[in-house]
Amino acid sequence: MTHRTIDCDDFLSDLAKRTPGEDAFHQSVAEIIPDLIPIVNENPEYREFALLERLTEPDRIVSFRVDWRDDDNVAHVNRGYRVQFNSAIGPYKGGLRFHPTVNQSVLKFLGFEQTFKNALTGLPMGGGKGGADFDPAGRSAAEIMRFCQSFMQELHRHIGPDIDIPAGDINVGAREIGWMFGEYRRITNQFAGVLTGKGLSFGGSEMRTEATGYGVVQLLCHMLAERDDSIDGKTIVVSGAGNVATFAAELAMCKGGRVVTLSDSRGFIHDAAGLTQDKIDWVRQHKSKPGASLEAYADTFDATWHAGKTPWDVACDIALPCATQNELDADGVKALIANGCAAIVEGANMPTTRAAQAAIREAGLLFAPGKAANAGGVAVSGLEISQNRQRRTQSRDDLADALQDIMQTIHDTCAEAGRTTSGIDYAKGANVAGFRKVADAMYAAGVA
Repeated sequence: MTHRTIDCDDFLSDLAKRTPGEDAFHQSVAEIIPDLIPIVNENPEYREFALLERLTEPDRIVSFRVDWRDDDNVAHVNRGYRVQFNSAIGPYKGGLRFHPTVNQSVLKFLGFEQTFKNALTGLPMGGGKGGADFDPAGRSAAEIMRFCQSFMQELHRHIGPDIDIPAGDINVGAREIGWMFGEYRRITNQFAGVLTGKGLSFGGSEMRTEATGYGVVQLLCHMLAERDDSIDGKTIVVSGAGNVATFAAELAMCKGGRVVTLSDSRGFIHDAAGLTQDKIDWVRQHKSKPGASLEAYADTFDATWHAGKTPWDVACDIALPCATQNELDADGVKALIANGCAAIVEGANMPTTRAAQAAIREAGLLFAPGKAANAGGVAVSGLEISQNRQRRTQSRDDLADALQDIMQTIHDTCAEAGRTTSGIDYAKGANVAGFRKVADAMYAAGVA
C-alpha cells in the first residue's frame, strides 16, 4: 500500500480548520511541523500509522465546572481543564496554571510542547497540561484554598501515579499544590505521588523551585562550551521576575555573567552594575507581595526603571526571555542584534513569536527553544515521582548532579539531531529528537 506524502502548508491548513480559534496551539504546531514533515515523508510506516495527525490531537481533554465561595459567602464559577496530550512514553506530566488567560488553546499548546520537552529529558513521562481561568490576584489565602479544594474534587477522577501526575505552573506553587494534595488524600484515602512540587515534609524535592531557571543556564553553558566559549564576562538581559527568571539570573551570576535586567508586566529595571545575590533575594521578597512592582528596585538600588517597556533594547551578549508567551517579537530580536546580542535561550514557554524565530534564524544567532532549555523543572519533577514511588528522599547534592546530567544529555541529544554542515540548529534538533522518541513509541504500540 502506498501513502501519499504530506505537504506542510496543507497539514497546517487542515489543522486550523479542525481546531478553529486555537491560535496559541496553531503557533506551537507551526513551529515544529516543518522540521518533522521530511522525516515523516521519508518513513512510510509513520504515514501508515498517521503519527503526525495523531501527535497533534490530544488523547483527551477534560473540561469541568469549579464552584467555590469567597470570604463573603458569595458563590463563583470557573472552568477547569486537564489536557492529557500524549502518554506514549509514560504517564501524563505537566503543570497546572491558574490565570484568567487559561483556555483550551493555551493548554493544548502547552501540552503539545510538554510532550516533546518530557521526551528530551530521557525520563518516562508523557505530556499534559491543565489549570483554570481563575484569577488569584486580590484573593485571600482562604479563598484560594477553597478554590484549590473544589478544583481537586473533580480533577482527582482523572489523575493518578500511573495515569497523570500534575505539577505547578503560573500561580500554582508549593502552597497550592499542598492544598490540592490534601484534598486528594481526603477524597481517595491514599497517600500517593499524584502531584509534584510538594513541600519537603511530604514528599517534595529539594531542587524543584530553582530547577527550571538553573537548567536554562546550564544548557546555555553547554551550548557555549560547544563553541569553546563560556558565560564568564558576558552581559545578559533577563525578562521576568519569577522563579525561572531569578534563578536563571542567580546561576548566570555565579558563573561569571553580568545580569543587567529583570522585568514584570509594568516595565523593566536596568542595573548596569549587574545583579548580586542580595539584589536577587530582594526581588524575590518584594515580588512575593501582592501587586508589587519592580519599579521599587530602582528606588532601592542604583538602577533605572523603564515603564511599559521590554528589555530588548539593552546592549548585551545573551538574552534569556523568561517571562511569558510571545514576549519577544521580530522588532525585539532586531534590537537585540543591533545591540550586540549573539545568543537567545528561551526560559519561558514559547516566548518568541514565529516572526522573531525567523529573524533569529536569518541572523544565525545561537538559539535554544524552551522545550529544551526549560526542561530542568519537569526533569526534577520526574525525579520527585521516583522518590515518591520508592518512599525515599534524595539529597540536594544528588539532585543537583542529576539535573546537570539531564541538561547535558538534552544538549547532546539536540546537538546530534540538529547538527548540519554549517553548525548546530538546536531548535530543529529538539523538535526532531523529541518527535522520534514519541513517534517510535506510538508506532511500537500499534493503532486500533
